[in-house]
Amino acid sequence: MSRPLILASTSAIRLQLLQNTGLEVSPTPARVDEDSLRHALEAEGATPRDVADALAEMKAAKIAARHPQALVLGCDQVLDFKGQILSKPETPDAARDQLSALRGQTHSLLSAAVLYDGGQPIWRHVGQARLTMRSFSDAYLDAYLARNWPAISHSVGGYMLESEGVRLFDRIEGDYFTILGLPLLPLLSYLATRGFIPA
Repeated sequence: MSRPLILASTSAIRLQLLQNTGLEVSPTPARVDEDSLRHALEAEGATPRDVADALAEMKAAKIAARHPQALVLGCDQVLDFKGQILSKPETPDAARDQLSALRGQTHSLLSAAVLYDGGQPIWRHVGQARLTMRSFSDAYLDAYLARNWPAISHSVGGYMLESEGVRLFDRIEGDYFTILGLPLLPLLSYLATRGFIPA
């Protein structure tokens, strides 16, 4: 890259996805109160898509204010289930409740990315994937939680598609990178078009 890229996140999977493309990326955590902002936006009637976009921008803006000469990428992912946002489960019981609600149903994952340059937003994108869970048994759910907790506590919805969580699903429509939390292809296309990376 012709400019340093900072990922305003501590997400290991997002960092790995970016590094796998050959980009030089520095992760810098954006310490923001996501829950308070999400609740405030929901109280104002914001859609799950708007919430994901606002959270991604808030992270990017915070880091960009400290590093105005760098490109700063903020990301966020929201699970939209019938208009309701589901968060990362904090306990195994919360994960069981979420997965039980999603069982046999279709939900959306919205992965937002906002790129800042010179302290200003220059690009944004919200990718969407639709996922349909199969009707798994309670016995399988209990065994799944026992095997995968606490790793799945870091995933909205209580599953990780890149591991055993894929067995929970019947059908998936959408981009794999979006499911992992980063609309990577649109981001790379923009970086190439703007000359930030060779194309």
